[in-house]
Amino acid sequence: MTTSNEINDLLDALSKVLLRCALFGFLLLLLWSGLCTLAGDLVYGLHGRLFDLTRHELSLIHYSGMAFTKICVLIFFLFPYIAIRLVLHKRW
Repeated sequence: MTTSNEINDLLDALSKVLLRCALFGFLLLLLWSGLCTLAGDLVYGLHGRLFDLTRHELSLIHYSGMAFTKICVLIFFLFPYIAIRLVLHKRW
């Protein structure tokens, strides 16, 4: 049978993993938006001609992808992290 300390240690380790995943997800979003903003011509040159997309279509695809990624990071990493930290805080 597991003890309360073991469960707390497990939840603490899980919360650290979730926080790192959330940080990496937001770092990916920052890099992605930076590339689209600062190197938009390069991104369009690589993907626009390859898939025969207009600049507007490519921007829509990128911004939709960024929104989807942000929602996934929030739902799957940040919200569980906050929930676990609240549970651990209540256990003290």
